[in-house]
Order: sequence, then structure tokens, then C-alpha cells
Amino acid sequence: MKRILPTPDGRPSLRHLLDTYERQIIEAALRQRHGNQRRAAADLGLLPTTLHEKMKRLGLLRRERAAARVEAAASAPAASWAQAS
Repeated sequence: MKRILPTPDGRPSLRHLLDTYERQIIEAALRQRHGNQRRAAADLGLLPTTLHEKMKRLGLLRRERAAARVEAAASAPAASWAQAS
């Protein structure tokens, strides 16, 4: 993702503000649909490929996958050796 510098007076650029807002909306849709990109895309009125491209542009693909791994690990049953005690 390109780094967008603030305007000369120190305020964030319009592109930065729009990207931040779009990222928040996509993240909320993904949370609501438990990471299911097809359903999140449908909720947002986007094609899945469009959502994927937006996620790629906004740097959400790595974060989304990492969050899914953490969620899966947290919901996984305890190791069998721990239950044998």
C-alpha cells in the first residue's frame, strides 16, 4: 500500500481519511460474517473479487488471515495430553 503523507498543514489527506473509513467498514463486515469474505461482500453490495482487491489495497489480507488463525486456535479443543491429567 502506498504511504500517504499528511497535507502541508499536518492534517491527514483525503485519501488517508477515505482509506481509514473504508477499512473500518470492511473490517466490521468481516467481523459480522466471521471472516467469510463472500458474505461480507454481499452485505456491502460488492462482488467478492472487488472486496478482495479492496482488502489487498488496504493491507487487510494479512491481518484478516492472522485474525482467523488466532480465532481458530482459541476455539480449538485443548490438547489431549492436557485432558489426560
